[in-house]
Amino acid sequence: MDQQDDIEWRVSEGLVPYDAALAFMDERAAAIRAGTAQECVWLLEHPPLFTAGTSADPAELINPLGLPVHQAGRGGRYTYHGPGQRVGYVLLDLEQRGKDIRCFVHALEGWVIAALADLGVDAHRAPGRIGIWVGDGAGEAKIAALGVRVRRWVTLHGFSINVAPDLAHFSGIVPCGISEFGVTSLAGQGKEIAMARVDAALKAHFRQFLSGLHQPDKVTCWQ
Repeated sequence: MDQQDDIEWRVSEGLVPYDAALAFMDERAAAIRAGTAQECVWLLEHPPLFTAGTSADPAELINPLGLPVHQAGRGGRYTYHGPGQRVGYVLLDLEQRGKDIRCFVHALEGWVIAALADLGVDAHRAPGRIGIWVGDGAGEAKIAALGVRVRRWVTLHGFSINVAPDLAHFSGIVPCGISEFGVTSLAGQGKEIAMARVDAALKAHFRQFLSGLHQPDKVTCWQ
């Protein structure tokens, strides 16, 4: 059986309120744990807002535009979501996929990097810094963010890829607590790409992402 067959793949049009997304994730994660619902990947966009992770430092919230701030419950610090950014919420049962959170995060990073490569962007991890990055030296900038939560071995939250958001909104926070480097987007890298094409790139590499998670007969992480 295709590993994707039992995983719901949702793509929402329009802007999804953040509170509605949190409520869905909470309900679906509980149902996955109970064995009454499928695992799920949900691709969407949010209206302009900031989210605070469990390590958020109030000193890193500037917010001159007065955008709403939501407590996310995920790991990490402050991040921004808004139109033109592809958010991916990944709800998987790690009890069935190896119970390895570090491997899950590493594979999630690899999935985003592989999708960006399909879109003509050479992205990478940066030692000691969370997120996905492009460029080098003084010109290095973050193009995607990651933040996850694991509850009873079910994953919540996931990643966000800057496709063509208003990058000025990132000035309202210290993104993920990293002030030394900037933030960029596919548009900022000269790639005018439709959201549907971003989604297609993610779906094209999803099976490889799943196969890289620890399973009973596996001992390595993808990428």
